[in-house]
Amino acid sequence: MFQIDCPWCGKRNQSEFTYGSEAHIERSADPDSVTDEVWGQYLFARKNPKGWHQERWRHTFGCRRWFFAIRHTVTDRFWSVYKMDEKPPIPPEGWDGLLSKIEYRPAKTSGN
Repeated sequence: MFQIDCPWCGKRNQSEFTYGSEAHIERSADPDSVTDEVWGQYLFARKNPKGWHQERWRHTFGCRRWFFAIRHTVTDRFWSVYKMDEKPPIPPEGWDGLLSKIEYRPAKTSGN
C-alpha cells in the first residue's frame, strides 16, 4: 500500500481514495451534435502510458473531494497532486518515477 497526499487532508493511505480515470478530458459543449464515433471516443478512449499520467482521484473516505494527480504508472510514485482549478505541475522530462518530487534532482549536463 502507498500513500496519497490529498490537497486538503494531507497524506492518507491509498485505501481511502478512488481512482477516477484520466484527467483533463473535455466533454463536447453540445453532445447531441457530435457523431457516434466522436462520442464513443469521449466515453471509452483513454491513454495508457508507461510513465507519468495525469489522473483524477477522489478522497472517498475522507473529505470526499475530487482532485488531480500526476502519477508514474510503473512505480506508482506521485509527482504532484493539485486542485481541480489549478494548473498542472508537469514533471521534468528526465523524471523516471523512481524518486518523489522532493527527492528528485535533475541530472547535471556537461558544460554546467
